Amino acid sequence: MCGIVGYIGGRQSADILLGGLRRLEYRGYDSAGLAVWDGQETRIVRSVGKLARLAEVLREQPLTGTLGVGHTRWATHGRPSENNAHPHSAGPVTVVHNGIVENHLALRAELEGRGHAFKSETDTEIFSHFIRERIEAGASLEQAVRDVVRVVDGSYAIVVMSSTEPDKLVAAKNASPLVIGVGNGEMFLASDIPALLDHTRDVLFLHEGEMAILTRDGMRVTELDGAPVLRGTRHITWTPSQAEKGGFKHFMLKEIHEQPRAMADTMRGRISLEQGDVHLEDVRLDAATIEQMRRIYICACGTAWHAGLVGKRFIEQAARVPVEVDLASEFRYRDPIVDEHTLFIAVSQSGETADTLAALHEAKRRGARVLSVCNVIESSIARASDDIIYTHAGPEIGVASTKAFVTQMLGLQLFALYLGRRRGAMSREAVRARLEALVQLPTIIEAQLGHAAHVEGIARKYMHARDFLYLGRGVNFPIALEGALKLKEISYIHAEGYAAGEMKHGPIALIDEAMPVVVITPKGSHYDKTASNLQETRARQGRVIAVASEGDLEIAAQADDVIRVPVVEEMLQPFVTTIPLQLLAYYVADLKGTDVDQPRNLAKSVTVE
Repeated sequence: MCGIVGYIGGRQSADILLGGLRRLEYRGYDSAGLAVWDGQETRIVRSVGKLARLAEVLREQPLTGTLGVGHTRWATHGRPSENNAHPHSAGPVTVVHNGIVENHLALRAELEGRGHAFKSETDTEIFSHFIRERIEAGASLEQAVRDVVRVVDGSYAIVVMSSTEPDKLVAAKNASPLVIGVGNGEMFLASDIPALLDHTRDVLFLHEGEMAILTRDGMRVTELDGAPVLRGTRHITWTPSQAEKGGFKHFMLKEIHEQPRAMADTMRGRISLEQGDVHLEDVRLDAATIEQMRRIYICACGTAWHAGLVGKRFIEQAARVPVEVDLASEFRYRDPIVDEHTLFIAVSQSGETADTLAALHEAKRRGARVLSVCNVIESSIARASDDIIYTHAGPEIGVASTKAFVTQMLGLQLFALYLGRRRGAMSREAVRARLEALVQLPTIIEAQLGHAAHVEGIARKYMHARDFLYLGRGVNFPIALEGALKLKEISYIHAEGYAAGEMKHGPIALIDEAMPVVVITPKGSHYDKTASNLQETRARQGRVIAVASEGDLEIAAQADDVIRVPVVEEMLQPFVTTIPLQLLAYYVADLKGTDVDQPRNLAKSVTVE
């Protein structure tokens, strides 16, 4: 999400920093700022909004100097404002930071207890105060940074400069990307490669738990304990456009592979395994409201509607409250039964979907409390909501939604557990067990993505089909709908998703030797009945692609092709069954040569009815 750039060398840094941030605009942000050492002091310029606004401020307040850092921020702790924008400073120390400090409230209270006065609402500012304190106690800048990262829990990519040592930049990384660019008498830092490509193609990626000390003449990389790291640079041959895609052929494929990181960001700072609970920073439902809640509506369009169908099952199972899922384009035209005992949940990636926004306003007019699950900070839907769950998926460039869908499901799962605890429907131990399984999902899906080549081979086999049928039951029925939607969106092949139990009520008439049927049949409570539907498909010469659990030895004899998915508890299956269907759609479309990222007739955000 957020973008970092840093420079030390012989050239004026402000233009280099601003240019680097422009290369990172695709990541999304709501404020930006630069800090430059001018030989006497560090001067900081920040603004809310896009980089064009920051450029205007810089024309009025130019920064001169050959050492500096820049940042584009997507708000997590603290609303978008100039005070909350990076860089942050305390005394001689200036810091930019990506990530989330999970124990920042405790660290902030500790620092305030020692007399430190904070100027922002952010978690980042604790870095500058802690480092300042260590420097004033006699530590070097390098040692002070080393000391602070030892007490911080969470993710970080930080770059620090100090007027006490104005000949260096110090950086450290844990779970947030940071890459160093090597120039001739100059060095660069950035959170992603595109920011560097106008100046150098020789880069070094910092690994987890590493620090880097940069001067204009070179760099030194160490472990957090000071042990030296000896690793060479890589030469990047990507064009700037390729770099924005991370080396992937399309944004959609990049975004599919970003899902483990996006899921980790959605959960970060919200899960307490110790307490067996979920903390949602922008959800303020009080006990009385929760007790009086009689009905929940989930309202959305397209892929977000499919996420809502999964969310219905999550919430009803965890919180034991009835949930209806509506297409936003239908909701306000059917005189819905909504009152002050209703919670209305709007789900939207962009936060600007016209039908969903209109349905939200109708629900509010009738007295409902509104919660939104949204990816874009300060979007129209977010601003109109009483409570918000930001998914923190980062910008999604491909029109066909992937990581936004998975993080919407995850946001609804977190809310289900949050509500289940507060309604007394789930015990602390039950929530803890579900959370322990959830935190494993990013690693599980990362491994799952390593088998993408197998899905590509299946796509090559079926790419010329004219029609597909997708079948699923229970929590996997919405995934069948989503798989069919993905295929039709980007490959232009007709596809339908059906509840597997409904196959004999019509779709079975379509099945013949020319139709591939994707059957989502992981082990679980619906396994035997879905396997029966699979056999009925085979009996009519349908070509079966089974999405089945690892270790299921029986399924291979019943299907033409099998895509294995990891074994997880049933309520978490949608997260692992979604992945191969995204990949299948992607590879079929790519092999057919369609415009994967911008399919015909579709827009990323539907802002009109």
